[in-house]
Amino acid sequence: MMYLKFTALAAALVFSSTVFCAESFATKKDAEAMVAKAVKAIKTDRADTLKQITAKNKQWVERDLYAVVYDMTGKCLAHGQNEKQVGKELLETVDVDGKEYIKERIELANSKGKFWQEYKFTEPLTKKVLPKQAYCEKTADLIVCAGVYKH
Repeated sequence: MMYLKFTALAAALVFSSTVFCAESFATKKDAEAMVAKAVKAIKTDRADTLKQITAKNKQWVERDLYAVVYDMTGKCLAHGQNEKQVGKELLETVDVDGKEYIKERIELANSKGKFWQEYKFTEPLTKKVLPKQAYCEKTADLIVCAGVYKH
């Protein structure tokens, strides 16, 4: 009988930790919503929105999700996880597989306007390099993105 109670308790703990883990990561829907919110805010007050994104204001950082903004040359104008990227020309940046994802992002922004893009990046909660999908939208001369990780 004791074994059955222990097994049930262990199963409950595994299930609850799995649910907690799944809920602690952002979804594609969350990324699309954050980008839409950022695009709207940029249209209202560009300078303040870029500043707030980089300051990691709670409206721009949610679990492993954060906003990033580039100009059309690949210069980072706001970054919700790494303020050291702001002001840097990142056009030639590659992921661990050698993919020039910023260059591709600019091409997709010019050809599609709104798109999903795949590459690999360090996930901020686990610090592991994981496959990532970023949702991006071009607004005027900017590209606004937020991405989700494949766990």
